[in-house]
Amino acid sequence: MWWGGRGQSFNIAPQKEEPEMGELEEDLNLSSLDPPVSEEWVYTCGQHWNGHNLASPVGEQILAWAPGVRKGLEPELPGTLICTNLRVTFQPCGWQRRQETPLSSDYDFALVNIGQLEAVSSLSRVQLHRPGSLLKFIPEEILIHGRDFRLLRVGFEAGGLEPQAFQVTMAIVQARAQSSQTQQYSGITLSKAGQSSGSRKSPIPLLETPEDWETERKKQGANSWRVSLVNERFDVATSLPRYFWVPNRTLDSEVRRAFGHFHQGRGPRLSWHHPGGSDLLRCGGFYTASDPNKEDIRSVESMLQAGHSDVVLVDTMDELPSLADVQLAHLRLRALCLPDSSVSEDKWLSALEGTRWLDYVRSCLRKASDISVLVTSRVRSVVLQERGDRDFNGLLSSLVQLLSAPEARTLLGFQSLVQREWVAAGHPFLTRLGVTGVSEKAPVFLLFLDCVWQLLQQFPAEFEFSEFFLLALHDSVRVPDTLTFLRDNPWERGKQSGQFNSYTQVYTPGYSHPPAGNSINSQLSVWDWDLRYSNEQILQFHNPGYDPEHCQDSWLPRQQRGLSAPTITGLQDELSRLQELIKKWTPRTSPEDRSQKGDPNPILSQSR
Repeated sequence: MWWGGRGQSFNIAPQKEEPEMGELEEDLNLSSLDPPVSEEWVYTCGQHWNGHNLASPVGEQILAWAPGVRKGLEPELPGTLICTNLRVTFQPCGWQRRQETPLSSDYDFALVNIGQLEAVSSLSRVQLHRPGSLLKFIPEEILIHGRDFRLLRVGFEAGGLEPQAFQVTMAIVQARAQSSQTQQYSGITLSKAGQSSGSRKSPIPLLETPEDWETERKKQGANSWRVSLVNERFDVATSLPRYFWVPNRTLDSEVRRAFGHFHQGRGPRLSWHHPGGSDLLRCGGFYTASDPNKEDIRSVESMLQAGHSDVVLVDTMDELPSLADVQLAHLRLRALCLPDSSVSEDKWLSALEGTRWLDYVRSCLRKASDISVLVTSRVRSVVLQERGDRDFNGLLSSLVQLLSAPEARTLLGFQSLVQREWVAAGHPFLTRLGVTGVSEKAPVFLLFLDCVWQLLQQFPAEFEFSEFFLLALHDSVRVPDTLTFLRDNPWERGKQSGQFNSYTQVYTPGYSHPPAGNSINSQLSVWDWDLRYSNEQILQFHNPGYDPEHCQDSWLPRQQRGLSAPTITGLQDELSRLQELIKKWTPRTSPEDRSQKGDPNPILSQSR
């Protein structure tokens, strides 16, 4: 589990500096905050609230603040707890951030990232969930539980400053609830974004134009497929991308009719073309009440076959957990991994097994391994079918490509994979994070990242990216600075950036400027890492052990075997060897058994 010890693993610690005399920045105007505080406190802590050190994005407004002490760490840090309309941040006294980017340090909690807020006094402990939550006492301490397994504990000092503790607590409740209800995560303007003139090209194709899809099709060598424009105005399905791949011989009129017989209009389309000739497709479930005519049935069959005589239809959810199961396992896991967990160290591994999170990781890896065998063993059409086609289809399709395509294991290739199979394919990020208030929340994307982490640990020489990159990607899902992960589908993303009229659904090609009053730059994406992280941090994205020439003769899967699954047995030896809590999982098959069989891991394949 790569999030263990996440507080120290990725974010670069701020550097301490001696206070210097100087005036505060006028844009934060501490003198206007109520109630007033002593000049000594303002000088000691307040001077680091200026636009550079706080890294305030355009449009950010301070709602409330209070001096306090961060607890739960050694040593405890005195500083100031600040609530803005975008985040909650703790600013230690006498410390200087090295990052110029907001929302990227251990001290920042984006409002969307706050899972739970607790107010504590010597006599009471209250959970504050909504604006109407009553707080009948002045808190001595508040606990902010992050959805990313972080916990911020801030204690408030006595001495006439108690009203500020109450004000900042209620401000957090109100700001979090208002942002969640209105979904006003329209993005923030990054300080580095304005330093470059003209339009900025994304380092990763965002697949928003037919040219992007055509380039990717040629790159995969999918000559029997073409880019369909039938959904360019989102009148087939708002959850689908504007463009996707369909067989050459299938007309757009046939695509439109055939897709109408699938759940949410998500009919069969190409996900990935294997160099050996097989095609991996994905689609939603059939409408049970649908009554297709003979022509529609013929069109569906033609799209599923994709020119192959052999077709395998895979029920994605068979042997995989439900969304409710994933959410329950995640809640148990998060409670276990928080610093204030009550589970003793000698029972921690048993409690970890009891969460069933590892069971679900194992199930996903096994199923992806089985599907990769289907794709690589012979030329055929393999179709992944899930009722909604927006969760586990993307997870399995992504894992199959990681197992079978070395390009997907490079840094650029993996980002392109996530953009295509998750972002463009319409994974409902906001709903699964629980931001929209809908009950269908489940961290499926986190489950996918954990599966990738398992592969990275078992085959470190095969991945160009590191676990630090996975951690940065996970954190970026909960940071409101781009629209990449801030909407549930491409239609909502395009509507927010002003690319088409929200009522007529008329797409505006070439639109590059957001509407007035929107602070986000629609040209920016989560893949613009240089605008959000320092060069020193970006260097940590690369895996120093990556060897692109590494090859094993028998890596092409020859039989249907499962992956080396994470288990609890023998985990203690791994803990002592790596000096971390969890770094490796003991394989089901021992190295001795493999050497006797003369069959190294046939999991990751090399396409030569």
